[in-house]
Amino acid sequence: MTPKVAIIGAGFGGLCMAIRLEKAGIGSYTVFEKAGALGGTWRDNSYPGAGCDIPSHLYSYSFEKYASWTRRYPEQPEILAYLEHCADKYDVRRKIRFNAEVTDTAFDGSRWQVTAGGESEAFDVVVMSVGQLNRPRLPEIPGMDDFEGAAFHSARWDHGHDLTGRRVAVIGSGSSAAQLIPRVAERAERLTVFQRTPNWVIPKPDAEFGTAARLAFRFVPGLQRAYREWIFRYAEAALYPALAGGWSRDLLRKRALGHLRDQVPDPELRAKLTPDHPPGCKRVIIDSAFYPALCRAGVDVVTDPISRITPKGVETATTAYEADTIVYATGFRATEFLAPIRVTGRAGRDLAEQWAGGPEAYLGISVPHFPNLFLLYGPHTNLGHNSIVFMLECQVAHVMACLPHLSGGRRLEVRPEAMAAWRAQLDAAMARMVWSDGCRSWYKNAEGRVTNNWPGPAPLYRRLTARPPRPAYRQV
Repeated sequence: MTPKVAIIGAGFGGLCMAIRLEKAGIGSYTVFEKAGALGGTWRDNSYPGAGCDIPSHLYSYSFEKYASWTRRYPEQPEILAYLEHCADKYDVRRKIRFNAEVTDTAFDGSRWQVTAGGESEAFDVVVMSVGQLNRPRLPEIPGMDDFEGAAFHSARWDHGHDLTGRRVAVIGSGSSAAQLIPRVAERAERLTVFQRTPNWVIPKPDAEFGTAARLAFRFVPGLQRAYREWIFRYAEAALYPALAGGWSRDLLRKRALGHLRDQVPDPELRAKLTPDHPPGCKRVIIDSAFYPALCRAGVDVVTDPISRITPKGVETATTAYEADTIVYATGFRATEFLAPIRVTGRAGRDLAEQWAGGPEAYLGISVPHFPNLFLLYGPHTNLGHNSIVFMLECQVAHVMACLPHLSGGRRLEVRPEAMAAWRAQLDAAMARMVWSDGCRSWYKNAEGRVTNNWPGPAPLYRRLTARPPRPAYRQV
């Protein structure tokens, strides 16, 4: 008997899982989506300038090599349109339950009880695909509730609030801020950017694909596949070594410093924007419009810590900055995997309690004591140099390899000793990565442990996830 599968989330991972099931002729699945539309982070992050820093032909499914990308680095509307296209082409939209937020998943000894909207349904398999960048993180600053103007997180952009002629304060200077600041600076009367720590920034070699290029990608045999493969191999050969203390580490630093010098002529501002941590310790920003926006008249970069929010703006210890709009570009609760869903495994084991020392999963996919539960984009599967869509496809392929072992009500669970061995391998690999050099980043939990990133080359992850479930798994 084919197992009944629950997929939680309709972003890149959840749709990939649904499509692979459809292609395999398995129709006994349901996708639960908390929102009223699909797309995950690409539905939520619709701020001006939102886009991806991975080239479009790689930031897409290998089985759906979309030839209609209009530029090298896609912006949010195009990525969301691609996901809509895939959902329709592979006819998985009909299997999505929208506005069905899952609050609880509990293993009852034989099956999983999935609760959404107060109603529970039994499934043999649960695939969690809730992502890492979906729950906005707001800072804890005194007086936030006292502000009299408009205030919102970048992932909850208020499109009804016109920024033309406004005095805008942007709190944060990471990847999202770097994308939205140039667009905001064009419209605001005054823009104040509050920067806790600067990020390394390298140029973004963006370009539009004209009609001829798009036709070539569509009709020239093998061209799109070869281009995709070239991007992937370049990232592995040049970008990964920079994160692992390899040959390109100093080259990345030199390129970033050159970009800063070329685009920021003011030495005082340049000093504010020069990081004191190694490139890659925090996520490197790929952008060519960010620095010029910070150099515009009417734009200030403030590095003094914020003391409080007042009804009329933002204050540091020495200065009050007036604002009628505050944008919190402060990232996400990325290390709180699966929250706020309560997950209960065998013998009433609570996953949040099991992960009290930090989330972990075998291959980033499976957790001991939680049979037939699989994670997509789980702990230690984020990439700092290549496409997460590649990692998701590897994870989905692994789940598909497990499914034949789950028919007829059978249950598969990763062995604790396999998890322990995996943890030791990760720790050894992580020690040589730049993320362990001491800087604060969204890759780390409150205890300073890197919980999000994969410390190896992407092809290695593909080889590891391609292995058959045994001997790491056992029937329970």
